[in-house]
Amino acid sequence: MDRRNAGISRRSLLIATGASITLSAVTRPAPTGRITRNVNAYTPGADQCAERADLAERAIVQRHVRTLWGMRDARLGRLTWPSSLLDRSFVKWCYWWQAQLLDCAVDAAHRGRDQDRVDRVAAVALGIRSRNLTGWTNRYYDDMAWLALALERADRLLGIRFGTAAADLRTTLLDGWNPVVGAVPWRFGDDYYNAPSIGPTGIAMARTGEPARARQLADFLHTRLRDPDSGLILDGVREPGGQVDRTVLTYCQGVAIGLETELATRTGESVHHERAVALVEATARRLTAAGVIAAGGADDSGLFMGILARYLAEAALALGDRTAAGIVHASARAAWDNRAEVNGLPLFGMDWSRPVTVPSRSNPLTQVTPFAVTDNLSRDLSVQLSGWMLLEADYRLTAAGL
Repeated sequence: MDRRNAGISRRSLLIATGASITLSAVTRPAPTGRITRNVNAYTPGADQCAERADLAERAIVQRHVRTLWGMRDARLGRLTWPSSLLDRSFVKWCYWWQAQLLDCAVDAAHRGRDQDRVDRVAAVALGIRSRNLTGWTNRYYDDMAWLALALERADRLLGIRFGTAAADLRTTLLDGWNPVVGAVPWRFGDDYYNAPSIGPTGIAMARTGEPARARQLADFLHTRLRDPDSGLILDGVREPGGQVDRTVLTYCQGVAIGLETELATRTGESVHHERAVALVEATARRLTAAGVIAAGGADDSGLFMGILARYLAEAALALGDRTAAGIVHASARAAWDNRAEVNGLPLFGMDWSRPVTVPSRSNPLTQVTPFAVTDNLSRDLSVQLSGWMLLEADYRLTAAGL
């Protein structure tokens, strides 16, 4: 659920105690250089895909990732680039963006393990724990599910564990279960049960030994939030009362595909395979154009496309779904061909099917004001993380021969 639509911005929430901490290691961003458009022919192949994912990684590391409050071993991603003073101080806190940054850092370390990447995974996790102030958990079940998934992958793929983090998150997610509704809500004490919370929570439960709960969550999405006309998953429902929010978002399809794929591979039950395939087909029909995932926007919605790409890749890898693979490849080709570049590193748009419009000014990105004249250019970390996530997904599929 996009918290802007709920009247709560993930990025506008200020924690008073965090604002009072002395900022001893804040530096001004380096000059950004001239922005250019650079369209090259797309060459499929694992080496080329790895190089493009590497460039997307380097762009975010150079532009966004910084030390947290002078803590040598803790890092986070600044929410914008170029960043305002508020962003450079990490006063604004967006837990779920940082969880996605951690997950992308795991992708990169798994693609090509080296000490810098492993250290970055550990540093971002420590940054999240430190900036969250109250431990690993917060009030939002979707936030916690995203972090639980990133930490589980860091453990499973890289052998990196973070003390009680996984156990704390798992316990809190299980404690949020409403047995009457058969699901977890969006946040503590809320009556809204939405796909962005239920989907990642279900995937986390499937991966951490709670298959029965994962099945219930998958059934909830299929029976309560699936639109029979389009075959797509709607945003959420209020309980009691049954008032459904019929908003259709790309990442709602992504987490539902991911949950059904996880259950199909772990249980062998054909119903989950069938549901995953049906969701992929509905997504291809309704939420792509020429095979490219439908555009998102800035702020939270900047992450929606990348999350769908991640779980389409999971369906392609686990289930051999060629439609899912085709969407990822087409989207990666479009995002890469339509990128802009700054100092040789990519800058992705909110709409992968259109070029990132280059402003006429010679050095537009030295400004910290929004880009009023370029409708496909965003300063938000979320948008760039989506591009990185997509290219990592494209690499995994290409390396697997899909």
